[in-house]
Amino acid sequence: MRGFAAFRVLWLGQALALLGREMTWFALTLYAYQKTGQATTLSLLGFFHFLPLILLSPLAGALVDRYPRKWAMLAANLGGGLATGFLLLLYLLGRLEVWPLYLVSALTGALSSLHWLALSAALSAMLEKRDYARASGMMSLAESLARVGASILAAALLKPLGLGGIFALDLLGASAAVLSLLLVPIPNPRLEAREKTSWIGEALFGFRFILERPPLLGLQLMFFGINFLTTPRSLYESFLSYVGVTFPLLPWGQPVRG
Repeated sequence: MRGFAAFRVLWLGQALALLGREMTWFALTLYAYQKTGQATTLSLLGFFHFLPLILLSPLAGALVDRYPRKWAMLAANLGGGLATGFLLLLYLLGRLEVWPLYLVSALTGALSSLHWLALSAALSAMLEKRDYARASGMMSLAESLARVGASILAAALLKPLGLGGIFALDLLGASAAVLSLLLVPIPNPRLEAREKTSWIGEALFGFRFILERPPLLGLQLMFFGINFLTTPRSLYESFLSYVGVTFPLLPWGQPVRG
């Protein structure tokens, strides 16, 4: 199984893992707020997630270029599953406090920096150029469905299944992702030209590449500004009061507040 057929299998597994991970994140934000009653807790969850994501992404890119992409994605999916399993164990024991959520947020942020870079590089190696647009559209669809559908599903299932049930669904998604990776062959990168380059050198090359191209730098700064200004929406009162209704409607605009 190769080409676009292999991509479909990989896409399905990764889409299920992403959906489960987004459901867990949604449920954890509610749990953390109910536990402390403080918006600061939600801010810290985001901080501990994005800090390693930002700091480690340059090194993760060098790592992905040097070693098989399948190993990187397997490590990320298995690590995410183990993190969720750790939370599930604490929940079943009645010892799930806020501080393990910070720890898991940092771990998942670090793993995300590795996973998405490896996945992007793997897709370009798996597919022919004529399939790039179709594959990109399917990946965007998976991300959009996860962001919109996760909040709806989590809000609907949280009461009947409980937080432990959401964790279990996340574990099923991670298992699907691992299985898809085991079934699909992913070409390895060519390492000959990179053997004499240090990790730091490869990481700095990316920064130099962007800085030397003002249009690309401007695009990156625009994305930074958008993310910076929209991230606090998770702290709005409407997010906490209308979970499962208002947040899923945001992508379509004009949510109705009753």
